[in-house]
Amino acid sequence: MQSLFLLELGAVLLALTALARLASRFSFSPIPLYLGLGLLLGEHGLLPLDLSREFIDMGAELGAILLLFLLGVEYSVDELLRGAKRARVSGTVDLVLNFTPGFVMGWALGWSFAAAFLLGGVTYISSSGIAAKLLRDLGWLGNRETPAVLSVLVVEDLVMAIYLAIAAALVVGTGATTAVWSVLIAALLVLAVLFAAHRYGRRLSDLMFVKSDETVLLGLLGVVLTVAGLAEQVRVSAAVGAFLIGLAVSGEGVDRAARLLGPLRDLFGAAFFLFFGLQVDLAQIPKVVGAAVILVVVAAATKFATGWIAGYRFGAGFGGRRRAGALLIARGEFSVIIAEFGVEAGLEPDLAPLATVVVFALAMAGPVAVQVVRRLDRKAANGPAFRTNNNTTHRPVSTRTAARSSTSSHEASTGLDHRRGVEDSR
Repeated sequence: MQSLFLLELGAVLLALTALARLASRFSFSPIPLYLGLGLLLGEHGLLPLDLSREFIDMGAELGAILLLFLLGVEYSVDELLRGAKRARVSGTVDLVLNFTPGFVMGWALGWSFAAAFLLGGVTYISSSGIAAKLLRDLGWLGNRETPAVLSVLVVEDLVMAIYLAIAAALVVGTGATTAVWSVLIAALLVLAVLFAAHRYGRRLSDLMFVKSDETVLLGLLGVVLTVAGLAEQVRVSAAVGAFLIGLAVSGEGVDRAARLLGPLRDLFGAAFFLFFGLQVDLAQIPKVVGAAVILVVVAAATKFATGWIAGYRFGAGFGGRRRAGALLIARGEFSVIIAEFGVEAGLEPDLAPLATVVVFALAMAGPVAVQVVRRLDRKAANGPAFRTNNNTTHRPVSTRTAARSSTSSHEASTGLDHRRGVEDSR
């Protein structure tokens, strides 16, 4: 039995490798491929794996914790707040336009408030990793609309810190009074950690990041997992705890954390999407296709409108607004993490398959929409729409640099390496 398990695990890892190479070859996100492989290998799939439920659940949770920690590392609290201030109107429009379709669909399907709230989150947040990869691969980092896209993504990540805490309190399923207190405690905890990260983040980083990489790696994993566990104890999501610890990392620790935990993040990140797919009953997919098609069409349109409005407010022209809208269409890592909350809580059996189809479709539709917009730009210009200087090298630096660049489209051309890494490596 042990040899069979090792053979199956090895074959799965090789399959993930092949899918990652395929996605890289055609310059699109491997997330839908990982989800699709999970569906095929699930209990009712074509090639079911004999894996325990505990193993699948633990692998998915570890992947989510490391993903959220390194997403938090990409920002400092100051940069989140500056980005939120710059894009407060665009961010508000984004929240209203894109949370509403999922929430309304959940309500129309007769789901509980908590399940509808989670589906609203699935449709709300764009995939920063896919957007970053497209910006870099197409040479659009220096475009006028790029700061608008970055600012919307920054606001979404800030909203997620509060949203995930509220979602974790809601899925517990306690009485109204207890739920209200849980939400208040979660919100206060988030605000307290944000304040501590703002005030003492550099000092904490200096204590943690010593010369030995081995010591730093063990210390980081220990702190992240401990805080994640404590967060679960007070009914705040473990993923939220990991995200907040990532925000507290600053200074030299940003690059070292990304370098040391990056490979683990890539491994567990791929495993997370695979394991989420394993939890979805393939036989349930046909039941949700109708609702999924409606959500995909509406969510793509509302996100395009968000990008258009954000580009307009940042002074982008017609083509720039169109590009901003297309860049924001894709959903990815956060959407799956949100759906995972519902799966763990056993809220609605159709939540996981519906979220899977929506993320799968929009993760593919986003890059396709960008290519369509690019062709329209070329046609309008009667030639290549955006020529970049071949002698210019875009040096990869952290997303913190990219977030600061939301005040200048030229500075934006130097950033987004970490955001790209979160998804490009999967």
